[in-house]
Amino acid sequence: MKFLLVLVVGLCFGHVSVASVEENHAQKKTYIVHMAKSQMPASFGDDHTQWYHSSLKSVSDSAEMHYTYNNAVHGFSGRLTLDEAQSMKKQPGVVAVLEDVKYELHTTRTPEFLGLYESAELFPGSDASDIIIGMMDTGVWPESKSFNDSGMGPVPKSWKGVCENGTNFNSSDCNRKLIGARYYSKGYEAVFGPINQTQESKSPRDDIGHGTHTTTTAGGSSVVGANLFGYASGTARGMASSARVAMYKVCWLRGCFSSDILAGMDQAIDEEVNVISISLGFFFAQPYYLDPIAIGAYAAMEQGIFVSCAAGNEGPYSFSVVNVAPWFTTVGAGTLDRDFPADVSLGNGMKFSDGTSLYKGLSLPKKLLPLVYAGNASKSPDGGFCASGSLIPEKVRGKIVLCNGGFFSRIEAGVAVKEAGGLGMVLVNEEADATEVLAVADLLPATMVGPTSGAKIKSYLFSDPNPRATIIFKGTELGIQPSPVVAGFTSRGPNPVTPQLLKPDLLAPGVNIIAAWTGRVGPTELASDVRRVAFNIISGTSMATPHVSGLAALLKGAHLQWSPAAIRSALMTTAYTTYKNGHPLLDSINEMPATPFDYGAGHVDPVKALDPGLIYDLNASDYLSFLCAINYTTSEISVLTRRNFTCDPEVEYSVTNLNYPSFAVALKSGGNASTVVKYTRTVTNVGGVAATYNASVNMKNETVKVLVQPDSLSFSQLNERQSYTVTFTAGSLPSNSFIYGSITWSDGKHVVGSPIAISWM
Repeated sequence: MKFLLVLVVGLCFGHVSVASVEENHAQKKTYIVHMAKSQMPASFGDDHTQWYHSSLKSVSDSAEMHYTYNNAVHGFSGRLTLDEAQSMKKQPGVVAVLEDVKYELHTTRTPEFLGLYESAELFPGSDASDIIIGMMDTGVWPESKSFNDSGMGPVPKSWKGVCENGTNFNSSDCNRKLIGARYYSKGYEAVFGPINQTQESKSPRDDIGHGTHTTTTAGGSSVVGANLFGYASGTARGMASSARVAMYKVCWLRGCFSSDILAGMDQAIDEEVNVISISLGFFFAQPYYLDPIAIGAYAAMEQGIFVSCAAGNEGPYSFSVVNVAPWFTTVGAGTLDRDFPADVSLGNGMKFSDGTSLYKGLSLPKKLLPLVYAGNASKSPDGGFCASGSLIPEKVRGKIVLCNGGFFSRIEAGVAVKEAGGLGMVLVNEEADATEVLAVADLLPATMVGPTSGAKIKSYLFSDPNPRATIIFKGTELGIQPSPVVAGFTSRGPNPVTPQLLKPDLLAPGVNIIAAWTGRVGPTELASDVRRVAFNIISGTSMATPHVSGLAALLKGAHLQWSPAAIRSALMTTAYTTYKNGHPLLDSINEMPATPFDYGAGHVDPVKALDPGLIYDLNASDYLSFLCAINYTTSEISVLTRRNFTCDPEVEYSVTNLNYPSFAVALKSGGNASTVVKYTRTVTNVGGVAATYNASVNMKNETVKVLVQPDSLSFSQLNERQSYTVTFTAGSLPSNSFIYGSITWSDGKHVVGSPIAISWM
């Protein structure tokens, strides 16, 4: 990514006059200079401020220092010219020189990143105060400020739910924001026995944190000054901060059971929520009639309830996506333009900047520390993984320990290092998503690096007779580019159940997301973590899903008559697949262009979704035809739909006719003949009374010919429907070959995009 960023910046400077360049070089601006305090020369003693002044004066006698920083960052700020700033970067101990940027306190990041500044101004026709988001999760922590109901009107008259009393939870814990809270544990207790109420609350109370985090991401109230140990400081608010939320606790310390999940969904449907958010799933995709979430979601869809589900965290492997039924929206995870750098600095002068950390505690000594490999300081043959109790205290005490990742969690490894007397830890990520490093609230000074950096650090460690290192924590950095990128952990397509249906549907922020947290456990969820926080930063498609749930609530508030399929269509057809510079979205795994099997239709853009122009609508009848097309039996359809429905043998059902906003073409490999496949779609005009849309096709490979007929659609009235056919003519390619493209309809104002993913199996 760094190479691309440098390239882009270079291009941005492309067309500037010599005079303006000279003027820019002479003009002084405020810069923040990040320093590695451990590299301070001994001649300065313990006075780092004197070192900062000396460094500043070394590049400019006239420069004035504004501040020195000791906690948020190590370094100082001052006025420098561009040339002086460039010179400062070359000074010993300087980690980075960053131009000062104007910030406004209005969000922790995701609403701003998605273009949501003030929902009332953005959605002038939307009233989400009557929209109810039902959460299937681990419960809520009602004392969180994110459930503050100040300024909210009465609970919607349509609401039929209640707040149940239970252990550590009273009905009075609910209010006009958190309007419902129930719990379901019978399936769980049938397996594990009665709930131990000294360990978890048999009530809607959240003892884990996950449910509080997802609920407030979707519909939390605004909280000024939200942060985790000073990281990601700002005003936290949910995507639909004026909406109401209801918790259906279906998950417990040791898991979630389908009987409890279905009970929660059943109750939510009965209580007439508008949105159901499900940040959980099975290990692999199941046939729809065997999937309790798909079954419950079908019933919800019939009642006009939008259901969003997590795509899963089994990426980057193909066919790993779960929750793939066409009647709900499947959400993958992407990154934000925010990071929490924690760099590794070695005694040979090398620095590695791919690490992140949310550590807040005692600082490392102001010097380089001895660096030791865990495998050389362990009692165990697998000691390199830093298992609990495996490290020899005499060999790690007072040192930074290099651990191998991939077996124990980063937090577990850190605890092992801390218990053995280590002062810090560098963990080498060796997983399939190894280029991606997630921020963690470490219990000791620690960071994680990718395999390339890890190999270089190990090479230094094993070749130097006195290896030394330190970790430099740089706080919160905004404006990280490129962003978003597809998260390495997010599960990928093709759809393992129905290859002709593209999943996931879209991408939303899911990496290093800050939201409210439970008061029962610390940010790491470990029993040994005695810290308690009001907000936590975690990652997963669990975090991406409530973003879409909240956005769906906003769209429902603006378009009360829209079906769940219409809302999904608006989010998908307005999603973006390129950055502002026109370059394609990247995959964090290899820093190469991502594909529709990674991000579906693209990354959500809620501002554009408000006015999509055209929508692809679907109803229960359409889904029944889909089930017939995939040859489901009468009994299988009955399990799924709760009705006795027999497919008409006289009707030629086709999966390709499901009116979905994307195109997945699954072909057989081998042979020499071309394959012709036709897809039929119907669009509804929601963008204006009269409009003419013209189609354009963009394919990445000429092996496939795509014909859209007709290629122009004229509408004379609102809600008018028009149909078109897409014919794919494809040559033969080897198995596991893939080609991507898109079809776009535009009337000059609206751009209605649909991804194409073609696979040979």
